[in-house]
Amino acid sequence: MASGGGVSACATCDGAFFPDKELVVVGGGDSAMEEANYLTRYASKVTLVHRRAEFRASKIMSDRVLKNPKIEVLTPKTVEDILIGDDDKIRGVVLEDAESGERTDFACEGLFVAIGHVPNSKLFEGKLKLDDGGYIVVKNGTETSVEGVFAAGDICDKRYRQAITAAGMGCMAAIDAERWLEAQED
Repeated sequence: MASGGGVSACATCDGAFFPDKELVVVGGGDSAMEEANYLTRYASKVTLVHRRAEFRASKIMSDRVLKNPKIEVLTPKTVEDILIGDDDKIRGVVLEDAESGERTDFACEGLFVAIGHVPNSKLFEGKLKLDDGGYIVVKNGTETSVEGVFAAGDICDKRYRQAITAAGMGCMAAIDAERWLEAQED
């Protein structure tokens, strides 16, 4: 599938590219609920697909989705494949019922994956302080639990997870590191 073919992990970034389209969001946590609700600003219909009958999302987020007339919920189902049209764009997904194993083609024009984020932080286990989700804990912007070590971006940012915020944090970490190094020379 060519870039821009209809699969995304960021409704805020890509939602506006899908005006009046039928979209699928995969997930059952708060991120998936936020993505589904946000996409209703643009899409004609959003279908939330989740592998379990119950959600991990907070009650308030789940209720917003369940009350939104532009959102349909399909559970317990998983997305097993992406169907691509002759134009190299998504034309649907293959859904599998988690209980019966039955597979069906489901038409859509975009797929948003919101199944959680796992930071790539195994390398830092036992070396830097990590939170329960595996994110590096920072204070004062970019300082880690080890003096002179700074972190930035998605490895420590579990709220925004956007390229623009990661770039900004990267700049902050570079300045913090430079200032720390200068202080070592004094």
